[in-house]
Amino acid sequence: MESKRITHAFAPVFDCQSRVLVLGTMPSPKSRELGFYYSHPRNRFWPVMAKIFGEEIPKSPEEKRSFCLRHKVALWDVLKECDIEGASDSSIKNAVPNDISVILNSADIKAVFTTGATAAKLYHKFMEPKTGIAAIALPSTSPANAKIGIDELCEEYRKISDYLV
Repeated sequence: MESKRITHAFAPVFDCQSRVLVLGTMPSPKSRELGFYYSHPRNRFWPVMAKIFGEEIPKSPEEKRSFCLRHKVALWDVLKECDIEGASDSSIKNAVPNDISVILNSADIKAVFTTGATAAKLYHKFMEPKTGIAAIALPSTSPANAKIGIDELCEEYRKISDYLV
C-alpha cells in the first residue's frame, strides 16, 4: 500500500467542563469517510465508553459528541498531519502534532490519555515536553488489536472515570 499525506479534518471535541483529554493518533480512512473519531464499525472505542458509563452506544457524530461532553471527555488526536499507509500507525512518517493548548487553556484537564502505543509514543515525543503532563497510555481499541478483549479494554478505560470528579 502506498503512503498518503493526510491532514486531520475533525475539530477537537471539548468544552470548558472537560476534565480528561483522550488522544488517538490520526483518524482511520473509515473514520475520515464517516466524519468522526473511532467510526470504523469494528473499532471498540464507543462500545467500551458506553459500557463504562452505563449508556447505549452512541451512533451518529452528534450523539458521540454529546456523549463526550456529557461525560467531561475531550477528544482529539495527537497528529495534525502525517504520511500514512491506510490505517497503519506503524507506517506514520513526517508527523506534525496538533496544538492541544487550545484545550488545555480552555478546560481544567485533570489527565491526558492516549489510545494505543503509537499515540503514546507520539504524545511523549511532541507534546509532553511542551505540556509537562505525562499521558496515561491505554490499549488501542482498533480491530487490529484483537488480542485484547472488550472486558480488558473496559477495565483499562475505567481509569478515565477516576479523573472526572
